[in-house]
Amino acid sequence: MAPNLLGIRLAHRAMRHDARRLARLMDRLATGDEPADAARLTAIATFATKLCDGIHHHHQAEDAVLWPVIVRSAGAEVDLSELSDDHAQLERLLEEISWFATRLGKDPVAAKRMAVALGTLADLLDEHIEQEERLLFPIIAKYVSGPDWNTVENAVSKDGDLGFELPRIGQYARPDELAELRRVAGPVLALLLALLNRGHRRRQKLIFGAV
Repeated sequence: MAPNLLGIRLAHRAMRHDARRLARLMDRLATGDEPADAARLTAIATFATKLCDGIHHHHQAEDAVLWPVIVRSAGAEVDLSELSDDHAQLERLLEEISWFATRLGKDPVAAKRMAVALGTLADLLDEHIEQEERLLFPIIAKYVSGPDWNTVENAVSKDGDLGFELPRIGQYARPDELAELRRVAGPVLALLLALLNRGHRRRQKLIFGAV
């Protein structure tokens, strides 16, 4: 079987959209255009930390598992050095955002520093992911076997925060993509989404003011 890239596409989409949404929200908070009480700041800090942790875990799995699979499968067809350099640059931003998230409501500059770092993160993620999907996805589809791709997906999902990641994938998937996910994953996926979505929608409303 050829690799099914839907899962990684949706993970990329969720990262990009949430980084951008959070950057815009932090801009409004930093300028005082939007208020936030202690409960909302705590929810924002938790969301930002989980988002950064998820991106970090995704990149670790790419470096440790996906890149070696691609090199073994495609050999001289691919050069991953630039994408690996991007990961190092993104890691520094993730650490900065996570640190200032712990200072929200305590340090008056934390919101502004988070807004700036998140804006940079969103821009770099857009550039990095667009390049990765343009250059690597055709190579993966051509050279990587189905079993090897399953190994990659298992590594990405291992030790991930299912309660955070899964409802966000459901949030950003189109109806046809959700139908394909349910077809591949079976009834367990539908059950998990149903269990997790209510809490996810409640947190989204508290953080962003909308579902």
